[in-house]
Amino acid sequence: MPIDELNGATQYVMDLLGIFSFALSGAFIAVRRDFDVFGTVILSEAAGLGGGLFRDLVLQVPPAAFTDLGYYFTPVGAAAVVHFGHRLHDDLLVRKSVIFDVSDAGALGLFSVTGTIKALTHGFNVPAAVTLGAASAVGGGVLASVLAMEVPSLLRWDNDLYALPAVAGAGSTAVLHLTGVLHVGTAVGASVFAITLRLLALRYGWRTPRSHFWRNPFSGMRHQQAVVPARSAAPVPLEADTVTLSPLDARTVTIRRGDLTRGAAPPARDPRIGWHAPSLPHTGPEEAGDEPRRR
Repeated sequence: MPIDELNGATQYVMDLLGIFSFALSGAFIAVRRDFDVFGTVILSEAAGLGGGLFRDLVLQVPPAAFTDLGYYFTPVGAAAVVHFGHRLHDDLLVRKSVIFDVSDAGALGLFSVTGTIKALTHGFNVPAAVTLGAASAVGGGVLASVLAMEVPSLLRWDNDLYALPAVAGAGSTAVLHLTGVLHVGTAVGASVFAITLRLLALRYGWRTPRSHFWRNPFSGMRHQQAVVPARSAAPVPLEADTVTLSPLDARTVTIRRGDLTRGAAPPARDPRIGWHAPSLPHTGPEEAGDEPRRR
């Protein structure tokens, strides 16, 4: 069968190209978030191998990421290029995320085709193969975004088409298989079709339609009940004219309410209770009959 020709060296090369492209996008996320070199490698590995790892687990085959050193060291090389590429930080294409978008689009198209081909060779039907191919294409980017605590592009309405190019690449591969014309050239053409669709969406801002509930900015207000604010309770008056605090350093601090209401300067602050007792000058023994002085 023609599809057997793609389950060997051709798919291996396409897998490595897709892994490297996805690993570049994961490394750019790490550099943008100011991660260290270890974090850059982790995100590169997650972006490059996450989709393929999910695909192999569903197919119940040993994951290629743990059986082939080429799959493992390809994201490491991409992480080194981005993390130690000092000239990349000042590149205009990097600041505008052009390189990030192009590499991500390339990986999206390649993985959508290779994932579908591998599912078809393992006996999956066409709908299941298309679903697995699209999932393997978007899985790495979703995993890297989650690790970086970002909302994945797959779930954001304000982002350009992301899942649709993956579905288009996987679906075109399945159609080529059903018509019996799936070979190396047509598989590459399906990848180019998915990549082109993604790049056109980035160029012209194509997006999937938003929910009708959110398209009307006042829709949410109409569906919510009006909340009447409760009246604030009246301030509780002080029952006593003076407030006596607990003794501090064998002295009693007395604060009169009138001193506060007349705008008198507040006493110095004490870190223990918030207020500090004013210093008491030494006045000597009090005369008999005099009332104790309060400060």
